[in-house]
Amino acid sequence: MPDVGEGLTEAEILKWYVQPGDTVEDGQIVCEVETAKAAVELPIPFDGTVHELRFPEGTTVDVGQVIISVNVGGGAAPEAPAAPVAEAAPAAPAPAAVAPAAVEEEAEPKGRTPVLVGYGVAASSTKRRPRKPATDTAQAAPAAPVQAAPVAVSVPEQLNGHAPAGARPLAKPPVRKLAKDLGVDLATVTPTGPDGIITREDVHAAAAPAPAPVAPAPALAPAPAAVPAPTAVVAPASVVSTDARETRVPVKGVRKATAAAMVGSAFTAPHVTEFVTFDITRTMKLVEELKSDRDMAGLRVNPLLLIAKAVLVAVKRNPEINAAWDEAAQEIVLKHYVNLGIAAATPRGLLVPNIKDAHAQTLPELSASLSELVSTAREGKTTPAAMQGGTFTITNVGVFGVDTGTPILNPGESAILAVGAIKLQPWVHKGKVKPRQVTTLALSFDHRLVDGELGSKFLADVAAVLEQPKRLITWA
Repeated sequence: MPDVGEGLTEAEILKWYVQPGDTVEDGQIVCEVETAKAAVELPIPFDGTVHELRFPEGTTVDVGQVIISVNVGGGAAPEAPAAPVAEAAPAAPAPAAVAPAAVEEEAEPKGRTPVLVGYGVAASSTKRRPRKPATDTAQAAPAAPVQAAPVAVSVPEQLNGHAPAGARPLAKPPVRKLAKDLGVDLATVTPTGPDGIITREDVHAAAAPAPAPVAPAPALAPAPAAVPAPTAVVAPASVVSTDARETRVPVKGVRKATAAAMVGSAFTAPHVTEFVTFDITRTMKLVEELKSDRDMAGLRVNPLLLIAKAVLVAVKRNPEINAAWDEAAQEIVLKHYVNLGIAAATPRGLLVPNIKDAHAQTLPELSASLSELVSTAREGKTTPAAMQGGTFTITNVGVFGVDTGTPILNPGESAILAVGAIKLQPWVHKGKVKPRQVTTLALSFDHRLVDGELGSKFLADVAAVLEQPKRLITWA
């Protein structure tokens, strides 16, 4: 599992595009993984034949653990490093996937070596402790420090940060905590991870009233080319009750990161939320007119587009709203650019990618950026870079028929605007009660750097632009 940067330490294998026996080429995409920030496709840097998939789909794997081995063929790679194999199972053949760098691992333990996507994991001089003989080829693989992704090695002790003494079961700290929370004795759990390490799935299976014995098996055993390894991962990890009264879903990936970020934001920044309800009829008419405008041909025109433009105009009139709080330096950082975040609900959870330098875009350019942002997010292809550096966020809860809400700030930003449903309601217009299109906006802001006056002026300006959209021209 490569280090994809951003300080991420683990990723979930979403989909394998190859199976044992398949031929692969340098640069070919072999799997898709989900980090805490986005889904990423991983290429293989070798030509050869897939020897083994170490983990099935749905498994969360730490950075540095081997997930695939490839027979590179020819005489470039030795069949197995003699010393490590003899330590565990002298008679067991090691995969021919060991890259040439494997024989020099102990001799060159320093620096960072590139892995699948151009990053690397720091080399470690930690020596693995002796372990019991393994029962299959995968467990008998050498456990030298990882230097290159295709090298068929495993480093649970290094990832764990310690080497358990005696007969203490092998498990990482998060797995031990999970076992403690579920009341599971790790000594009674049958490990299925590499080198006999206990995984989350093992703990969930042990906690289930009627664990299915077939589920853990595919996790390490080399699967035939025609049988995909991923088939038996979800059940023990998510379903804990046999009477269907409860279902437990592991919190991981984007949803786990979102939960941590929201808790941190809610209890760090003092939130204040203000609301405004107004007549948006003229903006809705402008939306219909723009749909038939030749300059907007082929572009998606909807209320969110003009709301985003109104926000950008209001930011220009109230630049102090576009800021961040630097806790370490005790400074307010004013941003002279707007990276406009759009909260998007996806099957993997809430994502907030942002449009870089949205303040400099024309209306057609903003429309194209919005369309690309939303479609990419729904496909799960949003990159970590697309979700970094946001300065202001819009969340459109109105698409769910909700009138308004009190949104939580995206970490690192000073304000977030919730857009409610646009509904036909009785409204006083020109002295008479008429049916008009009405909506409610809610602005949450960090009261450390945005006071009530600034927040109120900004929110009033957004509403004023949407009430009288000609202000998009006069105020811009």
